[in-house]
Amino acid sequence: MLVLLKQDVKGTGKAGDIVKVSDGYARNMLLPKGLAVEATEGNIRAAEKQKERIAQKAADDKAAAQELVETLKEKSVTIKAKAGDGGRLFGAITSKDISDAAKEQLGLEIDKKKIELDAPIKSLGTYTATLKLYQEIKGELKVFVVEE
Repeated sequence: MLVLLKQDVKGTGKAGDIVKVSDGYARNMLLPKGLAVEATEGNIRAAEKQKERIAQKAADDKAAAQELVETLKEKSVTIKAKAGDGGRLFGAITSKDISDAAKEQLGLEIDKKKIELDAPIKSLGTYTATLKLYQEIKGELKVFVVEE
């Protein structure tokens, strides 16, 4: 029996694949659990349209990430923090602080999970935060930490 997989099935295939499986496996396992549907022409066309939508969304996301990288090239954020002797901060500046500062100062929504720091910032100075915006697209944002 030919089935169209709706989800990844270990040992059988990935979501969107059309695979030939035994009738019993399809009727007793894949179809009742909603892991697959019978591979009719209508289902195959619907799956192809969904793949096209997913590919288009991925292309749009990639273009938006590239545009954000270009926007951030000449931008920076300034974060004020309390510091003690020698410029050591009371606490640390994290990716959430940088995300909040970018939203407030630049008007850009940057998810804190996409901001990579080598280590939390614990002293005054200038730092560069790496932004992993898309699979192979990375950008940088200058972060100035000044005394409050």
